[in-house]
Amino acid sequence: MADRQSIVITGASTGIGWGTTKVLLQKGFRVYGTVRRQADADRLQAEFGEPFTPLIMDVTDAEAIARAAARVSADLKGQKLFGLVNNAGIAVPGPLLHLSAEEFRFQLEVNVIGPHVVTQAFAPLLGSDRSRQGNPGRIVQISSVGGKLGVPFLGAYVASKHAMEGMSETLRRELMLYGIDVILIEPGAVVTAIWDKAEANDYSAFMGTDYGPMIERFTKFFVEDGRKGLRPEQLGEAVWVALTAKKPKVRYAVVPQRLKNWTIPMSLPSRMLDKMIGKQLGMIS
Repeated sequence: MADRQSIVITGASTGIGWGTTKVLLQKGFRVYGTVRRQADADRLQAEFGEPFTPLIMDVTDAEAIARAAARVSADLKGQKLFGLVNNAGIAVPGPLLHLSAEEFRFQLEVNVIGPHVVTQAFAPLLGSDRSRQGNPGRIVQISSVGGKLGVPFLGAYVASKHAMEGMSETLRRELMLYGIDVILIEPGAVVTAIWDKAEANDYSAFMGTDYGPMIERFTKFFVEDGRKGLRPEQLGEAVWVALTAKKPKVRYAVVPQRLKNWTIPMSLPSRMLDKMIGKQLGMIS
């Protein structure tokens, strides 16, 4: 196992993190995957075997992040980490006019501050510590189509992914000093358990607002469309390309029904897209 290059993936228990772990292990990497519960660590260890090492860590817990980085550092024995995949994230739903500041802060804490603290902790292993041996590693940031397109009733999530896009642009330019590249993956819908969670979300706090009927309509459409999304392993393949391509792109949009869900929305004038979304949700006639 000594010849395997090592990659750290946050949020490896399900979804994109799980799919990426599976693909990278198949490609011959050693993967350190972060999970928040011992039960998930045991399950993944049994599923993936010796090349996988679970790290029990929440991206909002700086001390746990530091312990995880120290564990990986000890295993690397002075070599550089091949890659860091900042994947862990959540989506806090609700119309912005009625979303509490506490909920908004928590969204940003997990999706923006979390990757920032994780990156700081693992950057020395990737190459900001010049004493380490080997080529500089790469950072792959799991963003979203929401990092480029605003979606009603997911404003806090959209804000967090727009923040990740901007943060990654700056980070990529700053880390040129060490030869560490930063690459964005922008997924569309992916078939994961998140859609069951979305369907089960408690929207009762918003049902008495003017947005109530629209939220029900939006949730139904969003969940149905999401369940037609890409397999997590397809995102894993995109991450593998980002980590290993000789000349990687700055960003990779990995979107099902790409013409409808990416090309057209990205090319339409914003006001026209506003009207289309407004009519679809019943906000305007």
